[in-house]
Amino acid sequence: MSIDQRSSEAPPTSTPPSRTAWLVLTVVVMADVMDLIDSSIATLAGPSIHADLGGGQSTVQWVLSAYTAAFALGLVTSGRLGDLLGRRRLFLLGMAGFTLTSLACGLAPDPVFLIVARTLQGLCGSVMIPQGLALVKVVFPPQHLRRALTPVGPLMGLTMVGGPILAGWLLHLNLFGSQWRSIFLVNVPLGVVAAVLARRVLPHRGGEDPAARLDLTGVGLLTAASALLIIPLIQGRDLGWPAWTYVMMGASAVLLALFVVSQRHSRHPVITPSLFRKRSFVVGLVIVAGFYASLSAFVLVINLLLQQGMHWTPLHTGLTLIPWALGTAVAVLLAGAVLAEKLGRASLHLGLAIAVIGLLALWWSLAHFGAGITVWKLAPALLLTGFGSGLVFVPLVDFIIGDATAEEVGTGAGLLNAVQQFAGAIGVAALGTVFFARAGDPSPSSCLAAAELVFAIAAGLNLLTLLLVGLLPQHAQRAHGQA
Repeated sequence: MSIDQRSSEAPPTSTPPSRTAWLVLTVVVMADVMDLIDSSIATLAGPSIHADLGGGQSTVQWVLSAYTAAFALGLVTSGRLGDLLGRRRLFLLGMAGFTLTSLACGLAPDPVFLIVARTLQGLCGSVMIPQGLALVKVVFPPQHLRRALTPVGPLMGLTMVGGPILAGWLLHLNLFGSQWRSIFLVNVPLGVVAAVLARRVLPHRGGEDPAARLDLTGVGLLTAASALLIIPLIQGRDLGWPAWTYVMMGASAVLLALFVVSQRHSRHPVITPSLFRKRSFVVGLVIVAGFYASLSAFVLVINLLLQQGMHWTPLHTGLTLIPWALGTAVAVLLAGAVLAEKLGRASLHLGLAIAVIGLLALWWSLAHFGAGITVWKLAPALLLTGFGSGLVFVPLVDFIIGDATAEEVGTGAGLLNAVQQFAGAIGVAALGTVFFARAGDPSPSSCLAAAELVFAIAAGLNLLTLLLVGLLPQHAQRAHGQA
């Protein structure tokens, strides 16, 4: 989801936003929608991609994790790159690259080509997205920024949960015989329109900091540590967990420790050190990691179960997810409008508790009905799972960056998005591996048993994050005082 950025306090009188400011916001929202659709829509199309292009069972995991991991890693540094190279220039380059790599994904002849294209697509997205928020801050008067961004969060939430449904519809239509390729090709016309509009309306100055510098050592250590963790998690099961997979995971931990040490001594750290002195920020990031790992694994496995295990069509699967999407959308709107501000920390307790109940209800439904599951038998559990998750999105962002200062908020927002994406990639890699290992031969009974196991683990992850919520303050803080 997009980050709800706080603005500085408004003066008594102000100039209303110009027409150009609203056009800039439109372009940025289009970019966010393209990114979120692309990160969520491929989940439902995974089985179709595997059936068409072949490759091992890890192909589906790679198609998803290559994008999200690359996006997360790029987010950590793209804000500083905007300061160095210009935010307008980087936004346009990112948009052009995202559009071209979407075309490459849609034309991919084999799994390796698609995975490489998805990696480049994630990097281009990570270059584009952070620049957009900075440019919006420039064109909107500070006192109008919060109001302008208010509908963006719910819109992004609806886009994220609507992605799988859109994928099911596109796969069902099979436009011009494109099959799964249409889910990537749909970005091309949208990207061209957004790029043309962006070139006309984006400001040439985007609040760049000429004193900013890029810590190449820190970036290199963080990138290497992440790659050394993702690769063995995805490939290990297919290859029988050879010794090098454990060596890589151990090396990842070592490099991550070196990254932390390097940041303490860096003159231009990748991550603003003062953020880690804020308890709500640190605890909130841990909660984000557990929550998004669980969420991403749930979305992947429900799609694998229904399509590969139960042999449902992508459209049937997409329609089955409507209760989950509806529950999420309603809860996001409720949390944004009322619950997050009134209940504070209790809204996170409530959301995570309902999500745990929903996942356990889903586990029970699979165990009870078995191969006789239907859309209607899954609907109550999916509705609960979606509603609980939807209650978490808005207040969690408030707790994490609500009290960030003007100097910290850019890095904090970027790191929050990066953790969301990277945790999603880890969830897909780790729990996807659990699913495939348990399923073995993808028969209905084995896939049902594998899905039950993953949903139980996902419920456990949400329960752990629920316990961590007690370490947060009662209400989200603001940089200028209490909420």
